[in-house]
Amino acid sequence: MISPKKNRGQSSGCYFARNFVLIQIQKLNKTYKTAQALKDVCLEVNNGELFAFLGPNGAGKTTTIRILTGLTRLSSGTAKLNGFDVGNRSIESRKQCGLVPQSINLDRELSVFENLTIHGKLFRMDKQKRNARINELLDYVEMSDRKETLVKNLSGGLKRRLMIARALLHSPSILFLDEPTVGLDAGMRRKIWALIKKIQQHGTTIFLTTHYIEEAEFLAGRVAFLDRGSIVVVDTPENLMKQMGTWALDRLKEDDMETLYFNDRNEANDHIAAHKDSFTLRRVNLEDAFLSLTGKKVK
Repeated sequence: MISPKKNRGQSSGCYFARNFVLIQIQKLNKTYKTAQALKDVCLEVNNGELFAFLGPNGAGKTTTIRILTGLTRLSSGTAKLNGFDVGNRSIESRKQCGLVPQSINLDRELSVFENLTIHGKLFRMDKQKRNARINELLDYVEMSDRKETLVKNLSGGLKRRLMIARALLHSPSILFLDEPTVGLDAGMRRKIWALIKKIQQHGTTIFLTTHYIEEAEFLAGRVAFLDRGSIVVVDTPENLMKQMGTWALDRLKEDDMETLYFNDRNEANDHIAAHKDSFTLRRVNLEDAFLSLTGKKVK
């Protein structure tokens, strides 16, 4: 049996990768009147990487994205997108990224095409180039037949696809996805996952926040655990899960769930046979690692 450890590898400081970096954050702090939302966050995200930023409500995930996309000012530290400082060179840095926010912020009374047209005009795209790009992206997200449909008549999943198309319209190097599948059913979430992977495979760097930890486990090459404004650890999902073990036994203990971890399935089965309690045997997942390191669920 493997006992969870509270600290695996680096638990503080900066986490830097060796490849070409598109997102670079150094000693980032954000303080509001009553609280400090971010505390000395250091992070680098590689070109072409799909990186997941995980943490419970209030951990600072959305604040980080808002700073990186120019919607919120940082208190101290630096943040750069493709080498452009988000504070000193905000116009250039904003051109590097597209944002899909958590809330639906499309114009409900306009058509799919009109929503995309407005976004293209904001980025001063030439009409011919803009229309060609709109048609290309609608085909890409499988919405060509919805071009003239009013947004208010779209399903939740189609609205999410449209928001992704809008964020990609000006051909950004980085796509920020803040809870991109929230409120969708399991089937539609899977379709959005497939679209996200396709976008990454075409060379776009993706920075993802999500409450669905299995989403990060499936999509991300690396993840960061954020807790109370500070990064706890950065690693691959595979490495984080491997440190927990391979098999997990869950049992209800009073009003909480206790989980035991094993590398060997036979050892787990032997433990079940030796005890009278009712256990559920399953494979270790990324949430096990997150709970071990933070003591909290990603909700």
